[in-house]
Amino acid sequence: MLQGKIQEKVEHLRRISSNDNNLFFILGPCVIESRDHVLKMAESLSSLADKLGFEFVFKASFDKANRTSIKSFRGPGLEDGIKVLREVREEFSIPIITDIHESWQADAVAEVADVIQIPAYLCRQTDLLLAAGKTGKIINIKKGQFIAPHSMEQVVDKIKSTGNEKIWICERGYTFGYNNLIVDYRNFAIMKSFGVPVVLDATHSVQRPGGLGNLSGGDREFVSFLAASAVVQRIAAVFMEVHDEPEKAKSDGANSVRLSQLESLVSYLLELDDWAKNHDIPRLS
Repeated sequence: MLQGKIQEKVEHLRRISSNDNNLFFILGPCVIESRDHVLKMAESLSSLADKLGFEFVFKASFDKANRTSIKSFRGPGLEDGIKVLREVREEFSIPIITDIHESWQADAVAEVADVIQIPAYLCRQTDLLLAAGKTGKIINIKKGQFIAPHSMEQVVDKIKSTGNEKIWICERGYTFGYNNLIVDYRNFAIMKSFGVPVVLDATHSVQRPGGLGNLSGGDREFVSFLAASAVVQRIAAVFMEVHDEPEKAKSDGANSVRLSQLESLVSYLLELDDWAKNHDIPRLS
């Protein structure tokens, strides 16, 4: 009964994941800090989704394999992490997204994740993309900080070569000098032309990679501005890492949205999305 309820939600998410349909969200803490913390965050986000009536996928990483420093917290690892994510999925009946870093992780993660995420640094790794595609899950591919938007069409084709057409593309900023990222808003129109849902990662886009020396910094105050600017481009989803106490977060606290401020931001974005998708953007030539 429970499994059927979750599958219904996943199938519904797959059907509505379109640049033309209502905005949905990818929300959650950057990394699994502890079982209790993840369950607390999942409960809060589920309650908010019910209150405001939006669809979302719960995100948390079992391993942050590309941290700046060897001393940085990475997470509980695959085995323990999957247990926690399975508990979240079953207790709250919400779809799960988490990222993989190596091909051999794909099948194990597919047992619990409804969406498999490809990290930006790994978006050109052919074997990883093929392994993910073969699971048949929805694949969310983050555009690398180092490649042009046009190049993502080849990335999409790699997934499609496995027979999997369930693909999202995620914009998360482009390297702009040292320790800085910038979002080129032309990218949304370009990537939408590939015929797949486009997502903005609004929190990683304001990250400052390695900006604190042995840690990445970030500019949380710009998240809402980037998200709003992307939503008027009529995209499918907004990705935001959320934490109840960002100052104590073990990863990406500087760019994570404060849980207490999430409701007002999501409400604004939902209203903006409704307006944008009922007003055509003038086309120039």
